[in-house]
Amino acid sequence: MLHALLRSRMIQGRILLLTICAAGIGGTFQFGYNLSIINAPTLHIQEFTNETWQARTGEPLPDHLVLLMWSLIVSLYPLGGLFGALLAGPLAITLGRKKSLLVNNIFVVSAAILFGFSRKAGSFEMIMLGRLLVGVNAGVSMNIQPMYLGESAPKELRGAVAMSSAIFTALGIVMGQVVGLRELLGGPQAWPLLLASCLVPGALQLASLPLLPESPRYLLIDCGDTEACLAALRRLRGSGDLAGELEELEEERAACQGCRARRPWELFQHRALRRQVYAYASSVFRKAGVPEAKIQYAIIGTGSCELLTAVVSCVVIERVGRRVLLIGGYSLMTCWGSIFTVALCLQSSFPWTLYLAMACIFAFILSFGIGPAGVTGILATELFDQMARPAACMVCGALMWIMLILVGLGFPFIMEALSHFLYVPFLGVCVCGAIYTGLFLPETKGKTFQEISKELHRLNFPRRAQGPTWRSLEVIQSTEL
Repeated sequence: MLHALLRSRMIQGRILLLTICAAGIGGTFQFGYNLSIINAPTLHIQEFTNETWQARTGEPLPDHLVLLMWSLIVSLYPLGGLFGALLAGPLAITLGRKKSLLVNNIFVVSAAILFGFSRKAGSFEMIMLGRLLVGVNAGVSMNIQPMYLGESAPKELRGAVAMSSAIFTALGIVMGQVVGLRELLGGPQAWPLLLASCLVPGALQLASLPLLPESPRYLLIDCGDTEACLAALRRLRGSGDLAGELEELEEERAACQGCRARRPWELFQHRALRRQVYAYASSVFRKAGVPEAKIQYAIIGTGSCELLTAVVSCVVIERVGRRVLLIGGYSLMTCWGSIFTVALCLQSSFPWTLYLAMACIFAFILSFGIGPAGVTGILATELFDQMARPAACMVCGALMWIMLILVGLGFPFIMEALSHFLYVPFLGVCVCGAIYTGLFLPETKGKTFQEISKELHRLNFPRRAQGPTWRSLEVIQSTEL
């Protein structure tokens, strides 16, 4: 009997691990990978753009227009991410979590074809369109993957499982930096293959994810399919006693009975719901005084730091909780960013401050990885119920991509205008994040979704003892834009 129980536990852990890997390799891994690989072929793509223009018109493209075209290529990625974030909510409810991740690979396959044949076709427009499409893919997966994993994991492991999204993001960043080395695919002839290599993780997901179960919570609450939910739970949890978890799901299903899916703007109207930079990495190291030949290796170091801290955060999140990691991460980022600013100011007087500035960059990234990098991604999954979760992920994803667009377009001008004080605006954001987390964010460690909803209701309606009443009888299984 003991042997059978141990075997059941091993099967449970194996299926859950395979689900995490299959969702992550074609999900947030793609986000990190495509975010970092564009850094290596910068000069080669600019030369290709200029040569293509000259072949068409007989005249070279002016330098400022070459830079403009390159800025468009970089900025189309977060713009596509914004479109993908807006698309993620309707997809997650219409197709389900797993099918949405699978359908999402259409954008990767199309982009890889465009990248691979862009040089032979003599078209830099194909690169632009490809970057837009991989951005859409990243926007969808960044929202749906944490939702899928958070709904599939037991409550004791929910934080650690959802944090795996941050691990795959960091892993994708490091892998993109390594593959983009001049000795591998970062050379002047191989850059189309470098951009098209995003097809590999997409193919791995298409081969593995169909064999794994859908989110049990989606199957029961959204689809009303009790048998499919129980089958998915058996595959994810083994043959143990599922009565307690099934009872919890039934409670949430009863609470959502007669409710329609929330629209994004309703999150701000409803009081119960209201509370809750790698493309320019070389420029930062250049500003800090790092020799040009060493910059590509320093960039790999930053990605490795984020990967390390994502793994550490995944291990400790269920022990110390979300609030501690967030407050600690934001506070440490404020500290290291302040020291970095002082080091830049003293660089001309004390040459040794170059090493201090370098150390602060790595410490800043370590502090970001231990808390905000992963924890903020799972908050939308934990703080909102089944009806509001897709809309909440849409809002969070849209905000993230808008910020990426603004930083991507504005960071060169921030560097030029603020010089040594370029980190000051980001320090203000870190201070605000730490204060808001300390004052308003409840701890979600080890709690069911229903318990979290009750805690938020108590915070939002301190004078009311009973839960919110649902008046709408209409059920709409979609999230309207």
